[in-house]
Amino acid sequence: MIKLENVTLKRSLGLWAIVGLGLGYMTPTIVFDTFGIVSKETNGVVPLAYITALIVMLFTAISYGKMVKVFPNAGSAYTYTRETMNPHLGFLVGWAALLDYLLLPMVNALIIRIYMVSVFPNVPAWIWVVAYVAAVTGINVWSMGKTSNMNTILVAFELVLIAAFLVLAIVQFSHGIGKGTVITFDPLYHSGVRLSAVLTGATVVCFSFIGFDAVTMYAEEAKDPKIMPKAIMLTVFIGGAVFFIASYFAQALFPDVSHFKNTDDTLPEIGLYVGGTLFKLLFISGAFAATVASGLASHASVSRLLYVMGRNGVLPKPW
Repeated sequence: MIKLENVTLKRSLGLWAIVGLGLGYMTPTIVFDTFGIVSKETNGVVPLAYITALIVMLFTAISYGKMVKVFPNAGSAYTYTRETMNPHLGFLVGWAALLDYLLLPMVNALIIRIYMVSVFPNVPAWIWVVAYVAAVTGINVWSMGKTSNMNTILVAFELVLIAAFLVLAIVQFSHGIGKGTVITFDPLYHSGVRLSAVLTGATVVCFSFIGFDAVTMYAEEAKDPKIMPKAIMLTVFIGGAVFFIASYFAQALFPDVSHFKNTDDTLPEIGLYVGGTLFKLLFISGAFAATVASGLASHASVSRLLYVMGRNGVLPKPW
């Protein structure tokens, strides 16, 4: 009989596949969704809030990188706590982490429902939730390779749209919109900016970085366990760079929130103001792709946490 402790996952993921899963979990387009909220909170220095959050996250990323070297197993914080402190404490950390990893897939399903109901109002809303969950679960069950490939396509689509936004923003600057120039220090500091407000904004945008820690869930599936610390740092740096550059251009284009009718989700209006109705639709489709990519990555992460906890015998025994 094979002991559960000796069962491991198939090592099939390369460095960039793991980084892609981390970026998919992080949802790069979220910077445009929360832009209005953070801009209002920080008095127009969203990029500074992202830099502050990135610095904090780097310390956390370094810590995860150290731990994954010592314990190259799936399970992330649950495994590290269990192995370094106490199995019972690890059990508590595992269940606390499950609240996070289970919540995000549910949130993604609700967001997809909102998108689809807005396009097809006559179709019962629950159908979209069932269809989405079935599709994402099916892809994850099919294979990790298929999950990674689909995630890569979706993340690439998001990044292409963000690049298109930057180009269109430069065109708008040439027309005198916003600050009228790409080179300006105002998105980072100007009169009226308070440290307490920046820190408050940073706590909001920290949510955007959720996902780099989930990268450690794939430690047992990395082709070479030694790439894991590098994958963690690349995920944080690339994600942070995307957030900073996108928020810098958005802040230079919209110095305050007076342009927006709905500051709770500014992505559609940013797309409309920058590139017209067509780009607005493409931008929303990018947000849709981001939600699906996040769903794929979060599904994969939570399944691996449950797998490791089950392997360690801390979940209810099967009948």
